[in-house]
Amino acid sequence: MSHPKILLLAGDFVEDYEIMVPFQTLLTFGYGVDVVCPEKKAGDQIRTAVHDFEGDQTYSEKPGHNFTLNADFDSVDLSQYAGLVIPGGRAPEYLRLNERVLEIVRHFFDTAKPVAAVCHGVQLLSAAGVLKGKRCTAYPACGPEITLAQGEFVPIDVDGVLVDGNLVTSPAWPAHPAFLREFIKLLGAEIKL
Repeated sequence: MSHPKILLLAGDFVEDYEIMVPFQTLLTFGYGVDVVCPEKKAGDQIRTAVHDFEGDQTYSEKPGHNFTLNADFDSVDLSQYAGLVIPGGRAPEYLRLNERVLEIVRHFFDTAKPVAAVCHGVQLLSAAGVLKGKRCTAYPACGPEITLAQGEFVPIDVDGVLVDGNLVTSPAWPAHPAFLREFIKLLGAEIKL
């Protein structure tokens, strides 16, 4: 039996771990994962950035690995996908200016399919107007955006996860184990611990 496909929205300077770890983990569980970026096609690369905490007032940023896209943004057929993953980093900041990206996000909420957003990925949710009445978390600097989008920002530990209906959110990449476990459960997989 083949597992359903997952769509992953990304762009240049996506956080390195936040694209690579979900991509590889979902593949490990047998899901197909199409990674797309506006104005790019399968085989094109996006640049990634590594964000870390080294004692400064905010995170530092270093070059990550390039990531090769495996699907074309322009030919995405949303009916093929069972869920959506939105990594953080700097990409969501400008991806939210793309109306098609926002339409894609809205589709997953309109159809009540599972959506997982980590760190700054919530910026796409805020811009798409899908957070009204939702409880979620994110990198703390995104908290005001959640509130302005009429969602409830819930501060949690950096390795924690918050689930509200079809929405799974976490503050940053240290949460990947909990974040991906809860997303995969929403997709219908049984996880035995």
